[in-house]
Amino acid sequence: MRRPLALRGLVTVLAGLLATTLTAPAVAAPAGSPAAVSAAAYWTPARMAAARPAVDTKRLPDRPAPGAPVPPSRPFDGLPQVGTFFWTDGQNTGRFCGGTVVRSPHHDLAVSAAHCLRSPDPRKQLSFVPQYHDGLKPHGVFPVTAVHIDQRYYDLGTDGGARWDFTVVRVGERADGTDVEDAVGGFDLRIRPGYRHGDVRLIGYPGNSDATYPKPLTCRSTTHRYTSTDPKAPGDFLEIACAGYVGGTSGGPFLVRGRDGYAVIGVIGGYHTGGDTPDISYSSYFTEALRTLYRHAVAGDPPARR
Repeated sequence: MRRPLALRGLVTVLAGLLATTLTAPAVAAPAGSPAAVSAAAYWTPARMAAARPAVDTKRLPDRPAPGAPVPPSRPFDGLPQVGTFFWTDGQNTGRFCGGTVVRSPHHDLAVSAAHCLRSPDPRKQLSFVPQYHDGLKPHGVFPVTAVHIDQRYYDLGTDGGARWDFTVVRVGERADGTDVEDAVGGFDLRIRPGYRHGDVRLIGYPGNSDATYPKPLTCRSTTHRYTSTDPKAPGDFLEIACAGYVGGTSGGPFLVRGRDGYAVIGVIGGYHTGGDTPDISYSSYFTEALRTLYRHAVAGDPPARR
């Protein structure tokens, strides 16, 4: 049956409005916070290159590791999910430490070593730069909004609390309003992953590169359990042999292949903040304590106090 002319006109108008709605361009994401804009402007290539490791004395390059040949490392352009935290300390000196984006409900979490971000000095311009290399910020700069560290690490310090040398960091949106996991993806976080792994990829940002703009290092090796013989730093740790991981590599991930890509099973730190030589590195063992930090970060709970 034919519709009356007036009704046909109304249908035509409504159809036009619907088509316009469906084909209209998406509304742009809201601009990022002032902190995001400030962080992106502050961390210039020159400032990032001048930053020093979070812990200057973590490695002693004149002490070679004993035993079997150590797998070599090589510089590369990095992975999008792995990057560097940058900040300025109480003396306005730029500092840095590695970090890795992990999958989370709000797409805004990364993991690193607690000794990197435990310092009581004021931390200013604390930001995350994914896949930093050669002075580049290929995915932008993300301001940090919260650092979750186990209270036992604060109470016992870097040696006594070595078993809890991990942190979950909440990362704010980039200046264009994008969350970090949406920008670069993320890796699974494994709790109690076991100590023995036959193929582990270790990534770290060295602090002694001769290049003006350094590159991260990558190496493939095996891990096993190391039980500390230092009564001041008790605990069981992941141990890996990879050459050249000097100061600055703290916080870099131990990665294994999973069903959905890489999974993080450790971060350079723990025993003696990651090791005494550049050829042997350590990680605190990921336990339920890390899962608890992760849940607090997801819920937006206030971090523990120093």
